Amino acid sequence: MTSTPNLPQSQEGCTPTKTKATQTRYDYYQLIQSLETHGKSIYSQHFKIDEVDKPVVIKLLAYFLCDEAVATEEGLDLNKGIMLTGRIGCGKTSLMHLMRSLCAEAFRHTVVSCRNISFEFSRTGFDTISKYSHSAFFPYSNIPRTYCFDDLGLETNMNFWGNNCCVMAEILLSRYDLLVSNKMLTHVTTNLNSQELEEIYGNRLRSRMRAMFNLISFDVSSTDKRR
Repeated sequence: MTSTPNLPQSQEGCTPTKTKATQTRYDYYQLIQSLETHGKSIYSQHFKIDEVDKPVVIKLLAYFLCDEAVATEEGLDLNKGIMLTGRIGCGKTSLMHLMRSLCAEAFRHTVVSCRNISFEFSRTGFDTISKYSHSAFFPYSNIPRTYCFDDLGLETNMNFWGNNCCVMAEILLSRYDLLVSNKMLTHVTTNLNSQELEEIYGNRLRSRMRAMFNLISFDVSSTDKRR
C-alpha cells in the first residue's frame, strides 16, 4: 500500500478566505513537486509532470484546494465541476486520481469508467442510473457523492430487456438537476470536443454541460504518457 504525501486538503464546504492571487497561501511549485512524488509512488518512477502540462495542473490544484484567489484568476467557478479534455494518453485519468488526495473525504470524487457504467446498465438496468444520480448521497445525510466519469463519449449504448438507453446522458441530465437542487458536483474526462459530444448526446445536454463544468484542456502538444 502506497502512502499519500502530505498534501494540504481543501476545507469543508470549499469556502477559503477571499484574497488576491498574489497572496495565495499555497506554494504551487512545491505542490507540483509533491504531486509528482505521489505519482511516482502510485504509477512508476517514470511519472513526470511535463512543463507543457503545468498550466492544466495549476488549474486543477487551485480548484481542488478551493484556492479562490488562483481559481478566479484562472477563470474557474468552484461551484461547478471539471471537464478535463485532451488527447488520448495525455494523463487525464491519472491526474484526476491524484487530485483525490487534495479533497476532504466528504468531497472526494470517485473515478468511474463510463464504459463500465454502460456494462453495469446491461446487467442491472435503470437502477444504474439512479445509483449515480438520485441515490448518489452519503448514507443518512444530504451530502451528495461526487463522481468523475472517465472517458465520456467512448461508452456504448446498451440494452436492458430490449430497452435501449444512452446511460451517461440520463445520468448527467439527472445530476444537472441535482446540481441545481443539492449542489451535486460532477467531473468528467473526455477525448472529444464539444461538437463531438453534441453529436453523441444532443444539444439539450451540451447546454447543461456549460452550467455543470469548468472546461480545462490539455495543450495539443501534450505527449502520450503511455509510450
